[in-house]
Amino acid sequence: MKVEEFMTRDPATLRPESMCSEAAALMKREDCGSLPVVKDGKLVGIVTDRDIVIRGLAGGKDPTHLAVSEIMTAGPLTVAPDMKAEDASKLMSEKQVRRLPVVENGRLVGSLAIGQLARHESANAAGETLKEVSQPTAKR
Repeated sequence: MKVEEFMTRDPATLRPESMCSEAAALMKREDCGSLPVVKDGKLVGIVTDRDIVIRGLAGGKDPTHLAVSEIMTAGPLTVAPDMKAEDASKLMSEKQVRRLPVVENGRLVGSLAIGQLARHESANAAGETLKEVSQPTAKR
């Protein structure tokens, strides 16, 4: 099975100039902890709730006047729609991420969440992937 069979098409996105307060409100509305940042249809970054807190608020910055481009991760890890779902799951486990942008020819075409894969993997395999994603990493 391929990523395109599980991914969310047309995911919610932000623009680089979107304010962090907008990002937080959209994350709440979409019930997610990360959002792709897109400019002219091309993925330029990803911003997480942790980015807003650690790089923004904890840094003394006002989220109503802080653009997501200032705190996002540029050039995030991505998968292609024709990638095997099993390989995407392994990648999520190795890199300890719960959500990946799906990109084709540089353009964002979807978003893949670990939960979407978990519903189709065996319970044991899904549990292992989630366990590995949730393990603490060394300080960056």
